[in-house]
Amino acid sequence: MLDIKSDKNIVLIGMPGVGKSTIGIILAKIMTRNFIDTDVYIQTRHGKKLQDIINEEGIKAFCKIEEDYIVSLSCKGTVIATGGSVVYSKKAMDYLKSSGILIHLYLPLDFLEERLKDFTERGVVMQQGQNLRQLYNERLPLYRQYADKTIDCRGRNHEQVISDILSEF
Repeated sequence: MLDIKSDKNIVLIGMPGVGKSTIGIILAKIMTRNFIDTDVYIQTRHGKKLQDIINEEGIKAFCKIEEDYIVSLSCKGTVIATGGSVVYSKKAMDYLKSSGILIHLYLPLDFLEERLKDFTERGVVMQQGQNLRQLYNERLPLYRQYADKTIDCRGRNHEQVISDILSEF
């Protein structure tokens, strides 16, 4: 059981489409904490959509940008929704883990396929020719490796998922 008054950050990790941003915003309101969406943070700092940054800079450069932004965060007691690709950076994940509790929001692939009909303009870091199944199989072990807790979001609405998260505090 974690202390709700702790100054630890609550960091939401998981695949695109799992609901990190929406759940993060609601969770922050309920817990009266600040909220940071790292994808929005990157877009705002660059003045471009994530997909435009990926297209113009390339995947490797984007991942470095993401890593640099993550390790530049200086916050306590904040709910942070990360981009799904943050797990490719050990440096970023170690940094997030050092100041926070990492919660993996999990959905099986078939649920994600239903939610993500066209994710090519969403700003998803994936190799050319890679499909969602391959991306999922590549990232899932990384999310599990870094997570302090996994919450199964299957068949659950945002309020139920948040209730599960809060039950840990």
